[in-house]
Amino acid sequence: MLDNLDRGQWELRYRDGRPSEKICVRTGRELIQIRHPGRACNRTVIEDSAQEVTVQYSCRGDGYGRTSIRRETRSLVQIEAQGIAGTKQFEFTAEARRTGNCR
Repeated sequence: MLDNLDRGQWELRYRDGRPSEKICVRTGRELIQIRHPGRACNRTVIEDSAQEVTVQYSCRGDGYGRTSIRRETRSLVQIEAQGIAGTKQFEFTAEARRTGNCR
């Protein structure tokens, strides 16, 4: 499913009102580890269908997470994630939308 997303700059809008953030999507997999960006984590795909993917991952010494991504269009997805980053728990829902080319 992630291979079918448009590449480029995406904006994450969190449902809890925290400030949005931008992410450069090159493969789609950047959306899996939002709280562990750039880390080489072990991943297990729980579900992978045409419209949704759920991935559980573990980052040695830095926590773990579980992310579900539901595709609405090639440039719009809904994300639910939870886990531990470092020593802090996280949980969020967000909408991610392509906004242009990566800068």
